[in-house]
Amino acid sequence: MWRRRLSLLSPAISSSSRQLQFSSEPTIFKLINSFSSDSGNDGVSSSKKLFITFVLGGPGCGKGTQCEKIASTFGFSHLSAGELLRKEITSQTQNGELIENVIKEGKIVPSEITVSLIRNAINSSDSDKILIDGFPRSEENRIAFEKIVGREPDLVIFFECPQDEMVKRILGRNQGRIDDNLETLKKRLKVFENLNMPVVNHYSSKGKVFKINATGTVDEIFDKIRELFSSLRY
Repeated sequence: MWRRRLSLLSPAISSSSRQLQFSSEPTIFKLINSFSSDSGNDGVSSSKKLFITFVLGGPGCGKGTQCEKIASTFGFSHLSAGELLRKEITSQTQNGELIENVIKEGKIVPSEITVSLIRNAINSSDSDKILIDGFPRSEENRIAFEKIVGREPDLVIFFECPQDEMVKRILGRNQGRIDDNLETLKKRLKVFENLNMPVVNHYSSKGKVFKINATGTVDEIFDKIRELFSSLRY
């Protein structure tokens, strides 16, 4: 249980289109080339018997807090795509500089890059139990993960939380984030609904999703999670 639209273009037109795209976005092209050269495309290490869990939910549902508790209680390696990108940027490597330039140009870091960072973190982790926080965020992310890492997750935890509760939590957390305002939050919730839910629905159809009612105190929510993880064999 736990377990492109392609245009009908001629080869000549397809080739010239790719050249045009790459020449107009040299930083992204250079970034993808760099990661391809550094990492190859071998998936995760075959020496590890992994148990991979995706943790998904809307902004303010509390998944970050619960991931920390899961990691410390059950010995999971807690990976966050955002943290991995920030770490790469501050590493002062060529790849970090390229990622920073992509973000400064107002572009989205390609899925291939984010997944490559996740794959590298999995391979370097001391644990074979992996918790991936807030990723994949879209079907494109999901497809890239399965292609590059070479497998699907074993389990997907989805935190269900009413929108008014998520809004209340975010506006009340006072962390100084520029996106913690009502107007931006509404946009984030809309993006979540449009992009994240297809991922949840995909894995639901495969019987991999376990839904958690994310209302209540931190400890009350974790009690539900503890019951789930205590019942698993990994």
